[in-house]
Amino acid sequence: MAEAAAFQGTGPSPARRWLRRTLTVAVGAPLLAGLLQSPSAPSARAAEEGTGSRTVDVSIDTLTPSAPVEGDTVTVTGTLTNRGKRAVTDATVNLRVGPRMSSRSEIDQVARRKGFRSDSDPRPLDTTPEIDIPRLEVGVSHDFRISVPVSRLDLDDDGGIYQLGVSITGHTSEQQQYRVLGIERTFLPYQPEPTGKRTQLTYLWPLISSAHISADTAPDDQQTPVFQDDALAEELRPGGRLDELVTLGKDLPVTWVIDPDLLASVDAMANGYRVKDGTGHTPGKEANRKLAERWLGMLEQAVQGRKVVALPFADPDLASLAHRGKAVPGSLQHLQSATQLAGSTVETVLHVQPSTDFAWPVEGALDPSVVAVATSAGARKVIARSDSIQDDDLPYTPTAARPLGGGTTALVSDAELSTAFQGDMVRAENSTLAVQEFLAQTLAITLEQPENQRSVVVAPQRMPSVAQAQAMAAAVRGLGARRWTQPLDLVAAAAAKPDPDASTTVPRASQYPKKLRDGELPVEAFRDMKTTRDELDDFKVVLSLPNRVVPPIGNAINREMSTSWRGRASAATIYRVDVQDVLQGLTKGVLLVDKSDLTLSGRSATIPVTVQNKLLQDVKGLVLRLTSSNKTRLNVDGESWAELPVAVRAGHSQSVKFPASANANGQVSMTAQLYTADGTPYGAPMDFTVKVSEMTPTVMLVIAGGVLLLVLAGVRMYTQRKRLAARAAEAETAETEPTAETETEAEADAEVTTDGAGHPSDPDTDTGSESGDPSGPGEKVDR
Repeated sequence: MAEAAAFQGTGPSPARRWLRRTLTVAVGAPLLAGLLQSPSAPSARAAEEGTGSRTVDVSIDTLTPSAPVEGDTVTVTGTLTNRGKRAVTDATVNLRVGPRMSSRSEIDQVARRKGFRSDSDPRPLDTTPEIDIPRLEVGVSHDFRISVPVSRLDLDDDGGIYQLGVSITGHTSEQQQYRVLGIERTFLPYQPEPTGKRTQLTYLWPLISSAHISADTAPDDQQTPVFQDDALAEELRPGGRLDELVTLGKDLPVTWVIDPDLLASVDAMANGYRVKDGTGHTPGKEANRKLAERWLGMLEQAVQGRKVVALPFADPDLASLAHRGKAVPGSLQHLQSATQLAGSTVETVLHVQPSTDFAWPVEGALDPSVVAVATSAGARKVIARSDSIQDDDLPYTPTAARPLGGGTTALVSDAELSTAFQGDMVRAENSTLAVQEFLAQTLAITLEQPENQRSVVVAPQRMPSVAQAQAMAAAVRGLGARRWTQPLDLVAAAAAKPDPDASTTVPRASQYPKKLRDGELPVEAFRDMKTTRDELDDFKVVLSLPNRVVPPIGNAINREMSTSWRGRASAATIYRVDVQDVLQGLTKGVLLVDKSDLTLSGRSATIPVTVQNKLLQDVKGLVLRLTSSNKTRLNVDGESWAELPVAVRAGHSQSVKFPASANANGQVSMTAQLYTADGTPYGAPMDFTVKVSEMTPTVMLVIAGGVLLLVLAGVRMYTQRKRLAARAAEAETAETEPTAETETEAEADAEVTTDGAGHPSDPDTDTGSESGDPSGPGEKVDR
């Protein structure tokens, strides 16, 4: 670089400059004769020039000022890199300023051109300095800097758009001929005085991100949200993407286009959050919480007094809804709920009243179904693009507003301006060239019809990178002098008077870009959303505090159809499964406790079924139905099934008891099932078996008679043994004591009493609680 610095500001002597140009003419004379003799020579020569003029890569890294006026000095800096196989010798760097361009198509042609073309590239200016480079080795780069007053650029006093090129001319050992070895072109918009009618330019400044909040929350009273990861914090920190957008946008005349979900996510982070960690989650970092708080404060200040457009919550993919989602009933309800949530979210977080009647399909591509879906939730203004609604027959750029009928207005953004900063803007060369072309295109639009003021809308990519945002900001700042444009907000642009000659034809469905159609959410995604929504609708009716569940899960469903999932199909699927898992985890918190098989002895009994509530809120409005598979053998309250209402406090269990009657012995399969009040099954059924062993009256009499006979036989045997024992004792006494008085038989008889025959009672049925303790985590919900 030190060697390059030595070349900056040096120039050849007049004699040496004259010699070089003489050699160029001398070498070119035979070539000119050949061109006159052969019709095919121009194309061959152009090909040769194009190949040879890429030996050295010329990079224009800065051009200041980007839109000069009279009295300014234009400074161009950049880098020269030898990409060839031989060293370059005796080289000169020149500035070339072309003739005034009169149309946008000419700008496009110059922008696409590669390599040097002697038939279209201008000659080096005699009035500008040259830089000598004695030798440039292979693979070596050198910086250059050229400064020249505007007065020496030979520009028209009326202004216009000019090609500005930097070229290097020299020799190589393979090509001794003195020729152009490299060139880079850009554009120089020059408008020293404001035009009579300035173009009204609306630049959208999007604040949109991907989904960051998961479908889970902590089981606390605050329902602390759980984030998928800490990626949002990276975008919020100084120098991050979202931080840069706010930092740059606050000083620009732009219309803010905001996804309310982004605001809700940052606000959730600012008030304390948690981050997924394996199967659980951990507290978010305090530093990240402060980042979120700081960013919201910056944004709130930036949007005060500005127009803010709120997209539907989570920026739903309108084209996917139109082409895939309509096949699934209820899909459009998601868009309606997302639209209703948009305004209140922005107003709550930023304290400004946004416009919510704008719809922005992906890349502004329309067909009739996209327009129908976009306006189904209340939007009356659709942001389109000029490569969708085309005006090929017009020689000028018409006003953006176009009436589509039915009260709907299409705002057709300019395709070239809107896509100007896509791609790699990290390289200084790319961003500088993009900025200069953007400024040139805007001046060309004004000069197409300088007597008629028109309105132009620029709708850039939804999520520009840091480098892209910086290039966008540089372009908008380049228009700051307002010499040929003036800023206009999107609401005013929608109200502008339409051009009667501009196209209002919406492309047919067959004309919708295949690339965009291939990136849409599949039908399966909308089926998953419907399944989740149906489960949520069934669940909310049994909750005493449905607001702890419905909003967070509903918002998660809205995030499932976000435009940000394009190009990330796997991540979208994982997110949908996560939402379903969280909701099912909640619904399974209310369950039937498994029962072991029962034995029923007797004609009637009570069958208990236990309902357990693991949630952190009471459940109500449930009905428990117990069904017998064999009413003849065992009925429930006289029928084949019976129902009883269920209400269970948070963290408790309830035993619901059903009266049952047995008519015959044998096994009976029983099924317990919870239902909501409208008859929708809730949760999985619980099956168990009841074994009936009934004792009839005849059997009872036979058993009682048998027991009585056994008792009487026992008494008789006892009496007889007693008497025999007494007689033996008397005989023995008589032998030893003959005078003793003998006992009478009456004194020897023992008196025996017995209980009556016992009547066996039916064994008690186990009706105790079978519930377990409530689970620890309890109910989990999302914001």
